[in-house]
Amino acid sequence: MDLTSFSDWISPFLLLMALAGCVYGLMAAVMTGRFARRATPLLPEGTERPSVTILKPLCGMEPNLYANLESFCRQDYSGRVQIVFGVQKATDPAIETVERLREAFPALRLDLVIDPSQHGSNRKVSNLINMSAEIAHDVVVLADSDMVVKPDYLERVVAELSQPGVTGVTCLYHGVPANRSVFSHLSALAIDVQFAPNVIVGTTLGLANPCFGSTIALTKASLEAIGGFRAFKDDLADDYAVGEALRKLGGEVAIPTFTIGHTCVDTELSGLWRHELRWNRTIRNVDPAGYAGSVVTHAFPLALIAALMPNAGTFALAVAALALACRIVLCLRVESAFGLTPHAYWLLPIRDMLSFINFTWSFVSGAVTWKGHDYRVVADGTLIPEHAIGHETGATSV
Repeated sequence: MDLTSFSDWISPFLLLMALAGCVYGLMAAVMTGRFARRATPLLPEGTERPSVTILKPLCGMEPNLYANLESFCRQDYSGRVQIVFGVQKATDPAIETVERLREAFPALRLDLVIDPSQHGSNRKVSNLINMSAEIAHDVVVLADSDMVVKPDYLERVVAELSQPGVTGVTCLYHGVPANRSVFSHLSALAIDVQFAPNVIVGTTLGLANPCFGSTIALTKASLEAIGGFRAFKDDLADDYAVGEALRKLGGEVAIPTFTIGHTCVDTELSGLWRHELRWNRTIRNVDPAGYAGSVVTHAFPLALIAALMPNAGTFALAVAALALACRIVLCLRVESAFGLTPHAYWLLPIRDMLSFINFTWSFVSGAVTWKGHDYRVVADGTLIPEHAIGHETGATSV
Protein backbone atom coordinates (compact mmCIF):
# COMPACT_ATOMS: atom_id res chain seq x y z
CA MET A 1 0.00 0.00 0.00
CA ASP A 2 1.52 3.35 -1.04
CA LEU A 3 1.36 6.53 1.05
CA THR A 4 -1.46 8.03 -1.01
CA SER A 5 -3.66 4.94 -0.63
CA PHE A 6 -2.94 4.87 3.09
CA SER A 7 -3.87 8.54 3.35
CA ASP A 8 -7.14 7.98 1.51
CA TRP A 9 -8.55 5.98 4.41
CA ILE A 10 -6.54 7.05 7.48
CA SER A 11 -7.17 10.77 7.01
CA PRO A 12 -11.01 10.49 7.04
CA PHE A 13 -10.77 8.13 10.02
CA LEU A 14 -8.67 10.61 12.00
CA LEU A 15 -11.02 13.44 11.08
CA LEU A 16 -14.01 11.40 12.20
CA MET A 17 -12.35 10.83 15.59
CA ALA A 18 -11.45 14.52 15.79
CA LEU A 19 -15.06 15.53 15.14
CA ALA A 20 -16.17 13.09 17.83
CA GLY A 21 -13.65 14.80 20.10
CA CYS A 22 -15.18 18.19 19.32
CA VAL A 23 -18.61 16.89 20.33
CA TYR A 24 -17.07 15.43 23.48
CA GLY A 25 -15.43 18.75 24.37
CA LEU A 26 -18.70 20.66 24.07
CA MET A 27 -20.53 17.97 26.06
CA ALA A 28 -17.84 18.20 28.76
CA ALA A 29 -18.33 21.98 28.92
CA VAL A 30 -22.07 21.55 29.49
CA MET A 31 -21.60 18.84 32.12
CA THR A 32 -18.97 20.88 33.94
CA GLY A 33 -21.39 23.78 34.32
CA ARG A 34 -24.12 21.47 35.62
CA PHE A 35 -21.73 19.78 38.05
CA ALA A 36 -20.63 23.08 39.58
CA ARG A 37 -24.26 24.22 40.03
CA ARG A 38 -25.32 21.17 42.02
CA ALA A 39 -26.55 21.74 45.55
CA THR A 40 -23.94 21.01 48.20
CA PRO A 41 -24.72 19.56 51.65
CA LEU A 42 -24.12 21.69 54.72
CA LEU A 43 -23.78 20.75 58.37
CA PRO A 44 -26.63 22.18 60.50
CA GLU A 45 -25.72 25.39 62.29
CA GLY A 46 -25.08 25.02 65.99
CA THR A 47 -24.39 21.27 65.85
CA GLU A 48 -21.14 19.91 67.22
CA ARG A 49 -18.60 19.14 64.51
CA PRO A 50 -16.79 15.79 64.66
CA SER A 51 -13.10 15.86 65.53
CA VAL A 52 -10.80 15.41 62.54
CA THR A 53 -7.29 14.09 61.97
CA ILE A 54 -5.58 15.33 58.78
CA LEU A 55 -2.73 13.18 57.47
CA LYS A 56 0.04 14.92 55.52
CA PRO A 57 2.77 12.61 54.18
CA LEU A 58 5.82 14.70 53.27
CA CYS A 59 8.94 14.08 51.21
CA GLY A 60 11.46 16.88 50.72
CA MET A 61 11.14 20.63 50.41
CA GLU A 62 8.62 21.21 47.64
CA PRO A 63 7.97 24.69 46.20
CA ASN A 64 5.19 26.48 48.10
CA LEU A 65 5.19 23.76 50.76
CA TYR A 66 4.70 26.16 53.68
CA ALA A 67 1.81 27.99 51.98
CA ASN A 68 0.16 24.70 51.03
CA LEU A 69 0.35 23.27 54.54
CA GLU A 70 -0.59 26.58 56.14
CA SER A 71 -3.89 26.57 54.23
CA PHE A 72 -4.86 23.41 56.12
CA CYS A 73 -3.98 25.07 59.41
CA ARG A 74 -6.26 28.06 58.67
CA GLN A 75 -9.59 26.23 58.59
CA ASP A 76 -12.88 27.78 59.70
CA TYR A 77 -13.92 24.62 61.50
CA SER A 78 -15.28 24.56 65.04
CA GLY A 79 -14.42 20.93 65.80
CA ARG A 80 -11.08 19.72 67.12
CA VAL A 81 -8.41 19.30 64.45
CA GLN A 82 -5.17 17.32 64.59
CA ILE A 83 -2.68 17.40 61.73
CA VAL A 84 -0.16 14.56 61.51
CA PHE A 85 2.89 15.15 59.32
CA GLY A 86 5.07 12.21 58.34
CA VAL A 87 8.58 11.92 56.91
CA GLN A 88 10.86 8.92 56.45
CA LYS A 89 14.19 10.62 57.07
CA ALA A 90 15.35 12.59 60.11
CA THR A 91 17.22 14.86 57.69
CA ASP A 92 14.17 15.63 55.55
CA PRO A 93 14.09 19.43 54.99
CA ALA A 94 10.27 19.36 55.26
CA ILE A 95 10.73 19.01 59.03
CA GLU A 96 11.83 22.64 59.18
CA THR A 97 8.54 23.66 57.57
CA VAL A 98 6.59 21.69 60.18
CA GLU A 99 8.50 23.45 62.96
CA ARG A 100 7.66 26.83 61.41
CA LEU A 101 3.99 25.86 61.40
CA ARG A 102 4.18 24.85 65.04
CA GLU A 103 5.52 28.28 65.91
CA ALA A 104 2.85 30.02 63.84
CA PHE A 105 -0.05 27.92 65.20
CA PRO A 106 0.77 27.07 68.84
CA ALA A 107 -2.88 26.32 69.69
CA LEU A 108 -3.23 23.74 66.92
CA ARG A 109 -2.22 20.11 67.49
CA LEU A 110 0.51 19.44 64.94
CA ASP A 111 2.21 16.05 65.31
CA LEU A 112 5.30 14.88 63.46
CA VAL A 113 6.22 11.24 62.79
CA ILE A 114 9.76 10.41 61.66
CA ASP A 115 9.93 6.75 60.67
CA PRO A 116 12.13 5.19 57.95
CA SER A 117 10.26 1.85 57.94
CA GLN A 118 9.42 0.69 54.44
CA HIS A 119 6.45 -1.69 54.25
CA GLY A 120 6.09 -2.07 50.48
CA SER A 121 7.08 -0.53 47.16
CA ASN A 122 4.77 2.50 47.54
CA ARG A 123 6.76 4.92 49.70
CA LYS A 124 3.86 7.30 50.28
CA VAL A 125 1.70 4.47 51.65
CA SER A 126 4.58 3.27 53.83
CA ASN A 127 4.72 6.80 55.25
CA LEU A 128 0.97 6.67 55.94
CA ILE A 129 1.31 3.29 57.66
CA ASN A 130 3.94 4.80 59.93
CA MET A 131 1.74 7.83 60.65
CA SER A 132 -1.50 5.94 61.28
CA ALA A 133 -0.64 5.06 64.88
CA GLU A 134 -0.95 8.78 65.74
CA ILE A 135 -4.54 9.16 64.46
CA ALA A 136 -6.50 10.57 67.40
CA HIS A 137 -9.95 11.30 65.96
CA ASP A 138 -12.86 9.49 64.31
CA VAL A 139 -12.77 11.37 60.99
CA VAL A 140 -9.60 11.01 58.93
CA VAL A 141 -8.70 13.26 56.00
CA LEU A 142 -5.72 12.36 53.84
CA ALA A 143 -4.42 15.10 51.51
CA ASP A 144 -1.27 15.33 49.40
CA SER A 145 1.36 17.89 50.34
CA ASP A 146 1.00 19.86 47.09
CA MET A 147 -2.64 20.78 47.72
CA VAL A 148 -3.83 24.24 48.76
CA VAL A 149 -7.34 24.81 50.13
CA LYS A 150 -9.74 27.56 51.18
CA PRO A 151 -10.81 28.07 54.83
CA ASP A 152 -14.17 26.31 54.30
CA TYR A 153 -12.55 23.14 52.88
CA LEU A 154 -12.80 21.00 56.01
CA GLU A 155 -16.35 22.10 56.80
CA ARG A 156 -17.52 21.15 53.30
CA VAL A 157 -15.65 17.84 53.19
CA VAL A 158 -17.02 16.74 56.59
CA ALA A 159 -20.54 17.79 55.54
CA GLU A 160 -20.24 15.58 52.45
CA LEU A 161 -18.94 12.66 54.51
CA SER A 162 -21.88 12.98 56.94
CA GLN A 163 -24.45 12.28 54.22
CA PRO A 164 -26.31 8.93 54.27
CA GLY A 165 -24.69 6.26 52.11
CA VAL A 166 -21.33 8.02 51.86
CA THR A 167 -18.29 6.02 53.00
CA GLY A 168 -15.68 8.36 51.56
CA VAL A 169 -15.12 11.79 50.03
CA THR A 170 -12.60 12.85 47.41
CA CYS A 171 -12.05 16.22 45.72
CA LEU A 172 -11.53 17.45 42.20
CA TYR A 173 -8.61 19.82 41.86
CA HIS A 174 -7.44 22.62 39.60
CA GLY A 175 -3.93 23.64 38.64
CA VAL A 176 -2.09 26.42 40.46
CA PRO A 177 1.19 27.43 38.74
CA ALA A 178 3.88 27.84 41.41
CA ASN A 179 6.14 29.95 39.20
CA ARG A 180 6.27 31.85 35.92
CA SER A 181 7.70 28.91 33.99
CA VAL A 182 5.73 27.96 30.91
CA PHE A 183 5.95 24.34 32.06
CA SER A 184 4.09 24.97 35.33
CA HIS A 185 1.36 26.69 33.31
CA LEU A 186 1.23 23.76 30.89
CA SER A 187 0.87 21.43 33.87
CA ALA A 188 -2.03 23.50 35.24
CA LEU A 189 -3.71 23.48 31.83
CA ALA A 190 -3.56 19.69 31.69
CA ILE A 191 -5.44 19.50 34.97
CA ASP A 192 -8.04 22.14 34.14
CA VAL A 193 -8.92 21.33 30.52
CA GLN A 194 -8.24 17.59 30.37
CA PHE A 195 -8.22 15.86 33.74
CA ALA A 196 -11.08 17.65 35.54
CA PRO A 197 -13.57 17.68 32.62
CA ASN A 198 -12.83 14.02 31.87
CA VAL A 199 -13.58 13.10 35.48
CA ILE A 200 -16.83 15.06 35.42
CA VAL A 201 -17.97 13.38 32.20
CA GLY A 202 -16.97 9.93 33.44
CA THR A 203 -18.76 10.26 36.77
CA THR A 204 -21.85 11.92 35.23
CA LEU A 205 -22.26 9.06 32.74
CA GLY A 206 -21.47 6.41 35.35
CA LEU A 207 -18.33 5.34 33.49
CA ALA A 208 -15.80 6.19 36.23
CA ASN A 209 -15.49 5.75 39.99
CA PRO A 210 -12.48 7.89 40.88
CA CYS A 211 -10.72 8.63 44.13
CA PHE A 212 -7.84 11.11 44.29
CA GLY A 213 -4.90 11.74 46.56
CA SER A 214 -5.96 15.40 46.63
CA THR A 215 -8.39 14.40 49.37
CA ILE A 216 -9.60 11.12 50.78
CA ALA A 217 -11.91 11.57 53.76
CA LEU A 218 -13.25 8.59 55.69
CA THR A 219 -13.94 7.47 59.22
CA LYS A 220 -11.36 5.70 61.34
CA ALA A 221 -13.74 2.73 61.51
CA SER A 222 -13.90 2.55 57.71
CA LEU A 223 -10.11 2.73 57.47
CA GLU A 224 -9.84 -0.24 59.80
CA ALA A 225 -12.57 -2.10 57.89
CA ILE A 226 -10.66 -1.88 54.59
CA GLY A 227 -7.48 -3.20 56.19
CA GLY A 228 -5.77 0.09 56.95
CA PHE A 229 -3.16 1.60 54.68
CA ARG A 230 -1.15 -1.62 54.77
CA ALA A 231 -3.58 -3.16 52.26
CA PHE A 232 -2.32 -0.73 49.59
CA LYS A 233 1.43 -0.82 50.23
CA ASP A 234 2.36 -2.01 46.71
CA ASP A 235 -0.27 -0.18 44.61
CA LEU A 236 0.71 2.53 42.14
CA ALA A 237 -2.88 3.86 42.16
CA ASP A 238 -3.22 3.68 45.94
CA ASP A 239 -5.85 6.44 46.01
CA TYR A 240 -8.03 4.61 43.46
CA ALA A 241 -7.59 1.34 45.38
CA VAL A 242 -8.68 3.00 48.62
CA GLY A 243 -11.79 4.32 46.84
CA GLU A 244 -12.65 0.86 45.53
CA ALA A 245 -12.26 -0.61 49.00
CA LEU A 246 -14.54 2.05 50.49
CA ARG A 247 -17.23 1.32 47.89
CA LYS A 248 -17.09 -2.36 48.79
CA LEU A 249 -18.24 -1.36 52.29
CA GLY A 250 -21.57 -0.53 50.67
CA GLY A 251 -21.40 3.22 50.20
CA GLU A 252 -20.25 5.75 47.64
CA VAL A 253 -17.20 7.98 47.40
CA ALA A 254 -18.73 11.43 47.00
CA ILE A 255 -17.16 14.28 45.02
CA PRO A 256 -18.14 17.79 46.23
CA THR A 257 -18.88 20.49 43.68
CA PHE A 258 -15.81 22.61 44.45
CA THR A 259 -12.17 22.18 43.48
CA ILE A 260 -9.02 22.57 45.54
CA GLY A 261 -5.67 23.74 44.24
CA HIS A 262 -2.87 21.48 43.02
CA THR A 263 0.47 23.30 43.03
CA CYS A 264 2.21 22.84 39.67
CA VAL A 265 5.93 23.19 40.23
CA ASP A 266 7.54 22.12 36.94
CA THR A 267 10.29 24.35 35.60
CA GLU A 268 11.51 22.13 32.77
CA LEU A 269 10.07 19.81 30.15
CA SER A 270 11.65 16.63 31.55
CA GLY A 271 9.93 16.98 34.92
CA LEU A 272 6.59 17.77 33.33
CA TRP A 273 6.95 14.78 31.02
CA ARG A 274 7.84 12.32 33.80
CA HIS A 275 5.03 13.12 36.18
CA GLU A 276 2.40 13.25 33.41
CA LEU A 277 3.66 9.91 32.15
CA ARG A 278 3.20 8.49 35.65
CA TRP A 279 -0.35 9.88 35.76
CA ASN A 280 -1.16 8.41 32.35
CA ARG A 281 0.24 4.99 33.17
CA THR A 282 -1.67 4.99 36.44
CA ILE A 283 -4.94 5.69 34.61
CA ARG A 284 -4.05 3.12 31.95
CA ASN A 285 -3.65 0.44 34.64
CA VAL A 286 -6.84 1.40 36.44
CA ASP A 287 -9.06 1.48 33.33
CA PRO A 288 -7.29 0.16 30.19
CA ALA A 289 -10.33 0.21 27.90
CA GLY A 290 -11.48 3.66 28.99
CA TYR A 291 -7.96 5.02 28.70
CA ALA A 292 -7.56 3.70 25.16
CA GLY A 293 -10.96 5.14 24.23
CA SER A 294 -9.92 8.55 25.50
CA VAL A 295 -7.91 8.98 22.30
CA VAL A 296 -10.94 10.84 20.90
CA THR A 297 -10.42 13.60 23.47
CA HIS A 298 -7.24 14.55 21.59
CA ALA A 299 -9.21 16.18 18.78
CA PHE A 300 -6.72 18.88 17.78
CA PRO A 301 -3.68 16.58 17.33
CA LEU A 302 -5.78 14.02 15.44
CA ALA A 303 -7.05 16.66 13.02
CA LEU A 304 -3.58 18.12 12.61
CA ILE A 305 -2.14 14.70 11.71
CA ALA A 306 -4.93 14.26 9.17
CA ALA A 307 -4.14 17.66 7.70
CA LEU A 308 -0.51 16.60 7.13
CA MET A 309 -1.57 13.62 5.02
CA PRO A 310 -1.15 13.84 1.23
CA ASN A 311 -4.20 15.35 -0.50
CA ALA A 312 -5.82 16.11 2.86
CA GLY A 313 -7.37 19.37 1.66
CA THR A 314 -8.53 22.38 3.61
CA PHE A 315 -11.31 20.50 5.40
CA ALA A 316 -8.78 18.88 7.71
CA LEU A 317 -7.39 22.29 8.68
CA ALA A 318 -10.94 23.49 9.32
CA VAL A 319 -11.53 20.54 11.67
CA ALA A 320 -8.28 21.32 13.47
CA ALA A 321 -9.40 24.92 13.94
CA LEU A 322 -12.79 23.71 15.19
CA ALA A 323 -11.11 21.35 17.66
CA LEU A 324 -9.00 24.17 19.03
CA ALA A 325 -12.07 26.41 19.34
CA CYS A 326 -13.91 23.68 21.27
CA ARG A 327 -10.94 23.34 23.60
CA ILE A 328 -11.02 27.09 24.29
CA VAL A 329 -14.76 26.92 25.00
CA LEU A 330 -14.16 24.08 27.46
CA CYS A 331 -11.34 26.01 29.15
CA LEU A 332 -13.57 29.07 29.54
CA ARG A 333 -16.38 26.94 30.98
CA VAL A 334 -14.10 25.31 33.57
CA GLU A 335 -12.67 28.69 34.61
CA SER A 336 -16.14 30.17 34.97
CA ALA A 337 -17.65 27.17 36.79
CA PHE A 338 -14.96 27.00 39.47
CA GLY A 339 -13.87 30.65 39.62
CA LEU A 340 -10.36 30.02 38.30
CA THR A 341 -7.79 32.51 37.06
CA PRO A 342 -7.85 32.66 33.22
CA HIS A 343 -5.16 30.70 31.43
CA ALA A 344 -2.86 31.79 28.60
CA TYR A 345 -4.98 30.39 25.78
CA TRP A 346 -2.13 30.48 23.28
CA LEU A 347 -0.66 27.53 25.19
CA LEU A 348 -3.64 25.29 24.38
CA PRO A 349 -2.35 23.90 21.04
CA ILE A 350 1.05 23.20 22.64
CA ARG A 351 -0.70 21.58 25.60
CA ASP A 352 -2.81 19.37 23.35
CA MET A 353 0.14 18.19 21.24
CA LEU A 354 2.24 17.41 24.31
CA SER A 355 -0.64 15.50 25.90
CA PHE A 356 -1.17 13.43 22.77
CA ILE A 357 2.51 12.49 22.51
CA ASN A 358 2.59 11.55 26.21
CA PHE A 359 -0.65 9.57 25.82
CA THR A 360 0.85 7.62 22.91
CA TRP A 361 4.14 6.97 24.69
CA SER A 362 2.35 5.68 27.78
CA PHE A 363 1.56 2.45 25.89
CA VAL A 364 5.23 1.73 25.16
CA SER A 365 6.44 0.55 28.59
CA GLY A 366 5.51 0.43 32.25
CA ALA A 367 8.44 2.40 33.67
CA VAL A 368 7.65 5.32 36.00
CA THR A 369 9.66 7.71 38.14
CA TRP A 370 8.14 8.80 41.44
CA LYS A 371 9.81 11.07 44.01
CA GLY A 372 13.21 10.28 42.51
CA HIS A 373 12.72 6.48 42.53
CA ASP A 374 12.33 4.27 39.43
CA TYR A 375 9.68 1.56 39.22
CA ARG A 376 8.11 -0.88 36.81
CA VAL A 377 4.32 -1.21 36.78
CA VAL A 378 2.96 -4.70 36.16
CA ALA A 379 -0.46 -5.50 34.72
CA ASP A 380 -2.35 -5.41 38.04
CA GLY A 381 -0.96 -1.96 38.90
CA THR A 382 1.63 -3.20 41.39
CA LEU A 383 4.85 -1.19 41.71
CA ILE A 384 8.10 -3.12 41.33
CA PRO A 385 11.21 -1.12 42.35
CA GLU A 386 14.05 -1.11 39.85
CA HIS A 387 16.42 -1.73 42.77
CA ALA A 388 15.85 -3.58 46.02
CA ILE A 389 14.35 -1.45 48.78
CA GLY A 390 16.15 -1.54 52.08
CA HIS A 391 14.13 -2.04 55.24
CA GLU A 392 15.08 0.18 58.12
CA THR A 393 13.81 0.59 61.64
CA GLY A 394 13.81 3.31 64.25
CA ALA A 395 10.53 5.24 64.40
CA THR A 396 10.07 8.40 66.41
CA SER A 397 7.07 10.60 67.08
CA VAL A 398 7.71 14.26 67.77
